[in-house]
Order: sequence, then C-alpha cells, then structure tokens
Amino acid sequence: MDLKLLFTVFSTVFVAEMADKTQIATFLYASNSVNSRLTVFLGSSLALIVASGLAVFFGAALSQWIDGKVMSKIAGAAFIAVGLWTLLK
Repeated sequence: MDLKLLFTVFSTVFVAEMADKTQIATFLYASNSVNSRLTVFLGSSLALIVASGLAVFFGAALSQWIDGKVMSKIAGAAFIAVGLWTLLK
C-alpha cells in the first residue's frame, strides 16, 4: 500500500467534504435528538463509501480511453463550473 497516496487521497477528500452539503445534511440529522447518532454516522459513512466506490470504478474505466491529464483538466473544469454556478445562483 502506498501510504503517501493514502494520505493524499484522505486529506484531499476530507478537506473537500468538510462544510459541503453532505456534511451539513449529516450535521442536521445528528442535531435532531430523536435520531440515533450511530445510525446517522453509519448512513452517512455508507453513502460516502458507495459514492467513492462508484468514483473509483468509473474513473478506472474511463482511464482506459481517456488520458489521465485530460481527465484532470475535465475534473478541474467541472469544479470551476460548479463554483461559478454556485456563485451566480
């Protein structure tokens, strides 16, 4: 296992996920005293695991036809587009 890659992926995803809509939704579910904190944790964790699994699967599949540098540029452009859409909305 490449520990440097593990740390890079962990830190990048951790920072990207903090204070986004997913974390806010999890925060709101956990703040409801009726909801089990364990259930909220397991539900949000499972959702992130499944979403990450899909991203790995489709990223690996696309890498068979699209160069990694091109995929990085597409991802960067998508992030910029979402940011602009959020600002202009």
